[in-house]
Amino acid sequence: MVISRREMARAKVKKLKKGFSAFSETQEITELMERYIKEEKLNVHVDKTSLGCWFIPADGTEHETRPHS
Repeated sequence: MVISRREMARAKVKKLKKGFSAFSETQEITELMERYIKEEKLNVHVDKTSLGCWFIPADGTEHETRPHS
């Protein structure tokens, strides 16, 4: 099964738009995500590490994890 890197990057940006963090493992996906984030004018904090890159919504809309009842 072939997974399009563009589709993968767009799916991760879609998660960001919903307020969830996203992680990119490769430089190619990171660059695509940065381009799509710029196009969408999203307010995102980027944390680059040696293992990959975290994209975190910077407007405080990230969903909190709640325990199941």
